[in-house]
Amino acid sequence: MDQKTDPLIEAKQLVETYLELSMIPDPVGASACLSPDFELVFTGGRLFKGPAESAAFNAKRYAWVKKRFLRTDAALDAETGDVHVYNTGYLYGEWHDGTGFETNRYMDKFIVRDGKLVRTDVWNDSAEILLSKAGLAEAAL
Repeated sequence: MDQKTDPLIEAKQLVETYLELSMIPDPVGASACLSPDFELVFTGGRLFKGPAESAAFNAKRYAWVKKRFLRTDAALDAETGDVHVYNTGYLYGEWHDGTGFETNRYMDKFIVRDGKLVRTDVWNDSAEILLSKAGLAEAAL
């Protein structure tokens, strides 16, 4: 008997594999998860075409950074067949000044189509934390 695979489970596994490879960082391995027209949009609307570009950006912001997953959820868009995957948790790592962090919230939204990532939108607290460290925050964190 041939069992059908669950597209939601497959999409969640693809996202977590991509994130784990991105954290190594292994941009080449992570790129295997992507469609040719992949777009990655960071907080503030910064557009990247792949994990090598986002890793280069992160290297300017952090000495090192990783993600601690809290949950990964998926929903099927019945009209398009796309699977929308949401991964949320905390960034942890070290700023360039040597200060560690571990409770920097993040939320990533992925669109999976035909077994590949076509788009990722990334949100996190990093900009607000950096504004606060610089004394430019409008309110206490």
